[in-house]
Amino acid sequence: MNRRHWIYLGGGAAALAAGAAWRLRGLAAPVDSSATAAFWQAPLKNPDGTPLALAALRGKPLVLNFWATWCPPCVKEMPEIDRWSRAFAARGGVVVGVAVDNPKPVREFLATRPVGYTIAVAGFEGAEIARKLGNTAGALPYTVLISTDGVVTHQRLGPTSFDELEGWTRGN
Repeated sequence: MNRRHWIYLGGGAAALAAGAAWRLRGLAAPVDSSATAAFWQAPLKNPDGTPLALAALRGKPLVLNFWATWCPPCVKEMPEIDRWSRAFAARGGVVVGVAVDNPKPVREFLATRPVGYTIAVAGFEGAEIARKLGNTAGALPYTVLISTDGVVTHQRLGPTSFDELEGWTRGN
């Protein structure tokens, strides 16, 4: 290939990447307060089957990360979220990984890749919870920050990072 072809190929790849990023960003919708109110009523359970006490999390900055054991980008971002969750907890924040999965695979996954933040199992109902919280694409991973007053202030469709989460919560 000559130089001109490489330039066209590079420009085309850059345009494709920019379009994909723009498209994914547009798939997170605004969230009204009724959606967060419905979240507090969700019947989430810990991987061992005990109910998760969502009411105890109200009034704290809360990051929800919707993920699944079968989702490679979800698995890849978990160490970043785990590392960041310790700094967030020191500032009074809480991270809950909401597994859009069944309890058994989640327990088996966590036995080999434990994390320090709370994991909830929502089954496939988790996809509906995520949709109500702005994930119109239904894709994973999906992460939201709910402020102390119950408002979704940040959303991310696709993998997140320590730096992005730190930027969302600086000052909390």
